Amino acid sequence: MTSPDVGPGMRFALASLATWRVTHLLAEEDGPANLVVRLRERAGDGGLGELMDCFYCLSIWVAAPLGLALTRRPRDAAFYALALSGAACLLEQATRERAVPDVLVEPLKPAPGRIGDRSRGMPPTGFEPVRRP
Repeated sequence: MTSPDVGPGMRFALASLATWRVTHLLAEEDGPANLVVRLRERAGDGGLGELMDCFYCLSIWVAAPLGLALTRRPRDAAFYALALSGAACLLEQATRERAVPDVLVEPLKPAPGRIGDRSRGMPPTGFEPVRRP
């Protein structure tokens, strides 16, 4: 059974997903049998270790061979790699868990004895502007 030939748009979409998946695996996950964790530990605090800690930096290196595979002209590979890395970064932003703040912001309370600037017809704002002499 042969697979259908896919067009350039589909190849780019697949390469984008592959770039995100491999980059996420290397930067954020433990990997099968903790292989990726051990690889990150061995990389230490050196250049490779720092690279593996940064999704955005790592995505460029993961995208580089895929960009070369997508293009017919090697001189265009850098553009494909940057586009694949950009797509992977967008996917990372879209799928990253949002941190919930520990502190809730409460509305400001008006200063004691003063509510708004009634002399200018302004409603209470919850704060008073600083007036300099």
